[in-house]
Amino acid sequence: MKSMTGYGRATAALEGFSLTVQISSVNRKTLDLMVGLPDEWESLEAPIGEIVRRYASRGKVHVDVEVTGEKFSTEASWDEAAAEATLERLQVFSVRQGLDFRPTTDLLWQVLNAQRRTKDFPTTELAQPIVLETVECALREFAAMRAREGESLFVDFIRRAEILHRHVELVAARAPQVPSAYREQLLKRLREAGLEIDLNDERVLREIALFADRCDVTEELTRLRSHLDQFGSLLRAEGEIGRKTEFLLQEIGREVNTIGAKANDLTVARAVIELKNELERIREQIANVE
Repeated sequence: MKSMTGYGRATAALEGFSLTVQISSVNRKTLDLMVGLPDEWESLEAPIGEIVRRYASRGKVHVDVEVTGEKFSTEASWDEAAAEATLERLQVFSVRQGLDFRPTTDLLWQVLNAQRRTKDFPTTELAQPIVLETVECALREFAAMRAREGESLFVDFIRRAEILHRHVELVAARAPQVPSAYREQLLKRLREAGLEIDLNDERVLREIALFADRCDVTEELTRLRSHLDQFGSLLRAEGEIGRKTEFLLQEIGREVNTIGAKANDLTVARAVIELKNELERIREQIANVE
C-alpha cells in the first residue's frame, strides 16, 4: 500500500551549474502531473513524465527542476543585434500603419528581455541524461516516503476493519432476537391498552411474521461479511488499490444503511451508528491511498 503524499529531492552538478530536482505530491483521483523546467529544456517534460509514471499512478505530482549557480546568474546577457532588428521591424510596421514610433524605456526593456540569452547554458542533449538520472534519484526518495506513509495507513485500516467486524457480528447476534423482542413489546402494548389477546391469535401471529420478514437482515449480513473480507484482501494487494477500495466502501455503506432501515431495534441501531462512524473515518483516509 502506498500513500499519495510524498516528497523527494536530489541534486547534481552540471557544467558548472547546480541542478536540483524536487518532487512532491498530494492526493488526487487520477495522476495530475506538473513539470517545471527551464525554458531551454522544455523538450525534457515528456521523458520526465514517463519516469514519474513508473513510480506513481495517482495523485497531484509536481516536479520542479531548478538550475542555479554563479555561472548561471552572472553570465546572462542580451542579444543586442536581435533586439535592434526587432525595433527596426517595429518602426517599419508603425510607418506602414501611419503611426509615430517613439520607443519608450519600458518597450526597450521588454524587447531586450525577450532577446535575453544565457551564455554557456547546457544544451538539452548534454543535460538530458543527468537531469533524468537526478529525477530518478528524487523519485526513489519520493517513493520511499509514500511507502512509509502507506505502512502507517495499513496499520490504521486493519485496526478499523477489526472494529467493523465486531459491530457486524454484534448485529448478527442480535438480529434473530429482534422478532421475539417485538412480539413482547406488541403484547405489552396490547395489555396496557386493556386488550387481552390470545398468544396464538392469528392476527398477532400474522403481525409478528410480517415484522420478522421486514426486519430480516440475513442477506445484508452475508454481503457485508463478503465485502469486509474483500476489503481486507485489497489492503494486502500490490499496486493501485485506492479506487477499488473507495468503491467497496460505498457498497459496505449501502448494506449498513439497509440494515439500519430494516432492523427496528435499539441495539442494532447503535451498532449501525458505530459502523457508519468507522466507515467515514476509513473513507477520509482511503482518499490518501494510491
